[in-house]
Amino acid sequence: MDDHLADLPTDVDDATLALALTRSAAELAARMRAAGVEGRSKTSISDVVTAADHAAEELVEGTLRRLRPDDGIVGEEGAEAPSRSGRTWVIDPVDGTYNFLSGLGTWCSALALRDDEGVILGAVHQPAVGEAWVGGRDLPTALNGAPVGTLADLPLEEVAMATYLHPGVLHVDDLREPWLAAIAGAATVRMFGSGSCDLAAVAAGRIGVWAQQSVPEWDWLPGAALVTAVGGRAEQVEVRGHLWSVAGRPSAVEQVIGALRG
Repeated sequence: MDDHLADLPTDVDDATLALALTRSAAELAARMRAAGVEGRSKTSISDVVTAADHAAEELVEGTLRRLRPDDGIVGEEGAEAPSRSGRTWVIDPVDGTYNFLSGLGTWCSALALRDDEGVILGAVHQPAVGEAWVGGRDLPTALNGAPVGTLADLPLEEVAMATYLHPGVLHVDDLREPWLAAIAGAATVRMFGSGSCDLAAVAAGRIGVWAQQSVPEWDWLPGAALVTAVGGRAEQVEVRGHLWSVAGRPSAVEQVIGALRG
């Protein structure tokens, strides 16, 4: 077991645990990438998984089973345990695996804790830039231990928008048309390839708003917790039969949702 995790006491608080888990998962994945890993496609050539994804998820899962035996677990790579406490940990061991495998720095390990009322907290560790994030309900977002502060509200036309739409669905009018309408109003548009990295940047005010369709909970909840904990807005809305996730500065979020709905 990772030394950072082996030393954790059973009464460790959730935020400290989440930070330790994402750090250890990211460090393990980074070591495995340095040693050489290969990827295999899941749903497309850009949707890949590596042995590092599985190893990092197993590390997190094993620690949670030891320290939080009554909590549920849901992992992107298949980790699963029922909840007896009403709480569930959502694991994304390597978010941005295509970037990770390609040698790019925009990838992270991410984790969220949710209950019946929603997301309790989220944590993100991006090793390439040495950034560790945690925040959520009753927990102001912090970066490397320092509070980030409250987001100032700005309109869409004054901020950058991070987003993604897979080339394979560009022919689908009910996805492409709302997406084009939404990005048309932004000051500029960026596609980085890691939802949790993007949402951490939104929480920091580096990006004004983020929007993506059909996002699984492990790509949404960690970052959504960070954004809402700095006074941002995180909403999921159905448009033409597709679920869009939108988070960022409140006015920009409202404008993106309006544009998506047409």
